[in-house]
Amino acid sequence: MAKIAYIGLGVMGGPMARHLHAAGHDVTVYNRTSEKAEAWVASYGGRSAPTPAAAAEGADAVFSCVGADADLEEVTLGATGAFAAMAEGSLFVDHTTVSARIARRLAEEGEARGLLVVDAPVSGGQAGAEKGALSIMCGGTIEALAKAHPLMDAYAARIVHIGGAGAGQQTKMANQLCIAGALQGLSEALRFSQASGLDTDKVFEAISGGAAASWQMQNRWATMAADSFDFGFAVDWMRKDLGLALDEARGNGATLPVAALVDQFYAEVQAMGGGRQDTSSLVRRLGR
Repeated sequence: MAKIAYIGLGVMGGPMARHLHAAGHDVTVYNRTSEKAEAWVASYGGRSAPTPAAAAEGADAVFSCVGADADLEEVTLGATGAFAAMAEGSLFVDHTTVSARIARRLAEEGEARGLLVVDAPVSGGQAGAEKGALSIMCGGTIEALAKAHPLMDAYAARIVHIGGAGAGQQTKMANQLCIAGALQGLSEALRFSQASGLDTDKVFEAISGGAAASWQMQNRWATMAADSFDFGFAVDWMRKDLGLALDEARGNGATLPVAALVDQFYAEVQAMGGGRQDTSSLVRRLGR
């Protein structure tokens, strides 16, 4: 059993912390909104802490899943951040989707303090977190991954060590680029089918078993056809992620014309009031 601190109890972090607790680890949680941390403890056990540093004190491993670069910097390197309280040789694993730049910075800061640091963004959404079936893409040293792997097993279906610091975040960017392109194609195919007067259930039956098949088609075709979007991964978060990928591409020379276009399409969905809707709401901008 490990002594673990978990920072950030949102729709992803909350379930991951729960799986760690269920696996028998001693879990202390911190959330910026303290009521959420207290509710988590009331439901599952463990303890809550008033600051990231207090949560990290004496922990073997500290996990985080927060919002963006600034949030991650605050909970790690801020005045009450976790890094100052962590013991030499302890592990830090970040599951936030952030820039590769801050992932590398935390790895450097961690090395200077004798910490093992892993950037480990996830794919699988809230459903994957709840089921303990996330795909985790990791950047960091072999030593850090060896320590993190058995802990992440509590909520992972797949764990892949990609490379050095920042490689996990770059891989998550590639993941989001694939999703954005797939959803645009799916949106156009659905609206084309509807404009043609086709039975969309029959279209799905015909094409979902062939080369056009995808996770997005299997899980979003029916809800898109029903104009149901109040669930899942929010457009606001997808725009954040595409922004990270586009920024990274400006630095590494990659060309992302489809991603840039779909990012602007998502801006239109935001302007329509769909910022908190699932990414499949991309189809809304195509009318009916």
